[in-house]
Amino acid sequence: MNVIPEEFKISTLLNQDTYLIDGELKKWTGQTTPVFSTISSTEEYGPTILGSVPFMGETEALEAVNAANAAYNNGQGLWPTMKVADRIKCMENFVTQMKTTRTDVVKLLMWEIGKSLGDSEKEFDRTVEYIYDTIDSLKELNSRSAHFSKVQGVNAMVRRGPLGVVLCLGPYNYPLNETFSLLIPALIMGNPVIFKPAKHGVLLISPLLEAFRSSFPKGAINIVYGRGREVASPIMKSGKVAILALIGNSTSAIALQDQHPNKNRLRLILGLEAKNPAIVLPDADLDLAIQECIAGSLSFNGQRCTALKVLYVHESIVEEFNTRFAAKVDALVFGNPWEASVFLTPLPEKEKPAYIQELIDDATSKGAIIINEKGGQHYSNYIFPAVLFPVNKEMRVYHEEQFGPVVPIISFKDIQEPLNDMAESNYGQQVSLFGKDIKTIAPLIDALVNLVCRVNLNSSCQRGPDVLPFTGRKDSAVGTLSIHDALRSFSIRTFVASKDNAYNNAILQELLSSKESNFINTDYIL
Repeated sequence: MNVIPEEFKISTLLNQDTYLIDGELKKWTGQTTPVFSTISSTEEYGPTILGSVPFMGETEALEAVNAANAAYNNGQGLWPTMKVADRIKCMENFVTQMKTTRTDVVKLLMWEIGKSLGDSEKEFDRTVEYIYDTIDSLKELNSRSAHFSKVQGVNAMVRRGPLGVVLCLGPYNYPLNETFSLLIPALIMGNPVIFKPAKHGVLLISPLLEAFRSSFPKGAINIVYGRGREVASPIMKSGKVAILALIGNSTSAIALQDQHPNKNRLRLILGLEAKNPAIVLPDADLDLAIQECIAGSLSFNGQRCTALKVLYVHESIVEEFNTRFAAKVDALVFGNPWEASVFLTPLPEKEKPAYIQELIDDATSKGAIIINEKGGQHYSNYIFPAVLFPVNKEMRVYHEEQFGPVVPIISFKDIQEPLNDMAESNYGQQVSLFGKDIKTIAPLIDALVNLVCRVNLNSSCQRGPDVLPFTGRKDSAVGTLSIHDALRSFSIRTFVASKDNAYNNAILQELLSSKESNFINTDYIL
């Protein structure tokens, strides 16, 4: 029997019939798209309808881009010229209102994308913390910039200014946290933003619409709904977008940037695919390595760009590793997100189990074996993780980013084997390295930092803490995201300079004393 706690039941449908353009929540009366959850609310399995969202097109897309462009107004708009302290006040007002929506957003995270209760709560709380940390980081950045420097007879005040309209497209797996890791820094740096929620995790934005509307000047934040090709494409074709901020796949990113008529004017901030490996050396602590590889490969069912997507295990320990790893995987609890001790939860994409089965079938037809007993077992909305061994380069699962519950394992004899594979890979985000002999680890670290951007020593790959750089080489990313870096990614250095003479200095002094300029000031924000 599918017993759903009362507080998590879907009692009423959420039919999102407004959208945010130019500071106004406008009524939508056109075509809508139903939003379903793969989680069943009845004893006999069936998808649960959660509500609906607007199905928008070119008209609304251009309405949004024109509103954002007017808000920027060639750099003369209220939002891009506003004092940093006042932009911070707007953001503080937003996050105060956001905190009141926690219960609703967490509930929708569970139903829309199948994220466990604990992880859903963590995503919300981490996002709130991220906003506060971004505010603190901007205060520090502002205080460091609030002075004149004199170089070779020139006085200059150097600050960071906005670039223009931002198109923000977030991912379905972290539809709040990773989306806001783009949206929040873009917005607080003075850029007007057009935001389209991901294909899954779209309704959870609904409780936040009023907070966005009431916290920021008109046109500073515009929220539209629909398919990327229907909405994002005309926005890009307009040529009015200065920054494409996207976390998703490279196919979408390339297609969108190709639609911009002036690519040299377009800044890209992209978080894309990854095929992060784990390398387990002969002297690794197997208890620790197995624990971290379980978390790394199967947290949120492997639906993370930072997930471990392939495990390289030294041939001298691979038999023991496989036996113990497979048993641990089979012991993982599958269930609905609110159930106690649940680890594996329903997949939000109804077509994902069939895709994972394709990878399994392809691998087993080319010599791999499913080494865990439950591997590949189908549920109505899930496929149990299959641990595949031995995997080779002829298999799809070796090359494709599976983004789901299947774990390929490769044994190696010479460490150069995984290093060469990583060098040949199209991706270069992170790696997990398990071992303890520093004479082995030291040269490996020196090589790995030139293949990926983060080496995790005896721990799984991850994004956080958010103060650390988050980026990748090759096809894995463009630009760097962290609280510190994101403020710089969504802005450009700009400054006022004047020759150091009595005439100019008197003007600068008067500007500072009068506080007439939002740019030229030495205000310190506490």
